[in-house]
Amino acid sequence: MFDRATMKLKVEPLILGALEEDITSEDVSTGSVMPEAVLGEVELICKEDGILCGMQVFSRVFTLLDEKTEIMALAKDGEEIKKGQLIARLRGDIRVLLSGERTALNYLQRMSGVATYTKRVADLLTGTGIKLLDTRKTTPNNRIFEKYAVRVGGGNNHRYNLSDGVLLKDNHIGAAGGVRQAVAMAKAYAPFVRRIEVEVENMAMVKEAVEAGADIIMLDNMTHEQLKEAIDYIAGRAEIEVSGNVTKENIARLADLGVDYISSGALTHSSPILDLSLKNLHAV
Repeated sequence: MFDRATMKLKVEPLILGALEEDITSEDVSTGSVMPEAVLGEVELICKEDGILCGMQVFSRVFTLLDEKTEIMALAKDGEEIKKGQLIARLRGDIRVLLSGERTALNYLQRMSGVATYTKRVADLLTGTGIKLLDTRKTTPNNRIFEKYAVRVGGGNNHRYNLSDGVLLKDNHIGAAGGVRQAVAMAKAYAPFVRRIEVEVENMAMVKEAVEAGADIIMLDNMTHEQLKEAIDYIAGRAEIEVSGNVTKENIARLADLGVDYISSGALTHSSPILDLSLKNLHAV
């Protein structure tokens, strides 16, 4: 869950921005049919099986519009939910329930979709000891929500942003003039508490990364045979991450490699939403 400080400092400004995107001056549709405040209730219904994620954000959309809005949650983040299940009841000003509906559902559907997809991928690594990682391939201004959803789904977060760790990718290596030079420059520049990870694409780069003293070596877009050769060569001298177009459909082929990490951008850039809906709105 987001703690109070994170909610206030990081999350609420993003929710307010989303609401402002959807309501630039007024909600004309709601104002047309509901000119005055009327107390009402509506139900949050699950329309397909999945993992629930984002209830705190969903609820905050409505309480930012009106702090008197009541959300009676019947399920919590991380729980498996089923098609047809009642997830929550909301009570408040019908105008608020109508105006906040789309923004709240956008967050909840997206976050639950990421958590659901992550859970399905993570389950394929059960018993292997391999940690499933996300990437920075996230929706702009939604990273905090999507990376939280990965954790709820049973995955792990790679670095949060560019300030969070050293990852020398192909263009960094090209800019530095080679793997050895890039690692040496990173060791001289980065704080000593930062581990240095290097992305490599062939055995020559693997050997350079090991000799340069990289802490983590990312084996990117290699065949299964190339991966085995690289892993045998590294032989515990660095932690190993495997990456490159990893999805739910192909991750099982990597489960026997005995590496430390597998990263997948698909967790955040390709997960479908989980279908949820607000239904049965009525006055009380």
